[in-house]
Amino acid sequence: MPRPRPSLSHIDSTGRARMVDVTEKQPTPRLARAQASVRLGRKLAARIQRSGALAKGNVLETARLAGIQAAKHTATLIPLCHPLPLDVVEVHVEIVGERAVIETLARARAATGVEMEAMTAAAVAALTVYDMCKAASKGISIEVVRLLEKSGGHSGHWRKKESSRGRTD
Repeated sequence: MPRPRPSLSHIDSTGRARMVDVTEKQPTPRLARAQASVRLGRKLAARIQRSGALAKGNVLETARLAGIQAAKHTATLIPLCHPLPLDVVEVHVEIVGERAVIETLARARAATGVEMEAMTAAAVAALTVYDMCKAASKGISIEVVRLLEKSGGHSGHWRKKESSRGRTD
């Protein structure tokens, strides 16, 4: 038996995209964490790990600041997102093996969630790593941008789970 399709909150009854009306929703504490991974290759990752900087400057710190700035601009980048009064955005970037791993956190007291702010921070930080490193290697790839956790609001708390094979679902 097929499952019923979940309704999409950003689609109206005629199929047109719309901004969700949150007028009647009460502001609640919201939290979201996201992650991005950038495959740099062994040599480039080791070089960044050693010195932190390439020709354009400090890769990890520049990516961290870009992620924070991007979260604050999410509503101008994603057409149907509400502008939110962010209370905090944190971006951590570290070299793990041959990758730059980016983890972000966004918090706000708002009528809608901060998932897009956390994911935008992760995505733009990953793009910044790419931009900072592209002259040193053409084989860089952004491999994943994903939500790790969200809490607050009607849908409550959600966290990405690891499967027995090391994958997440």
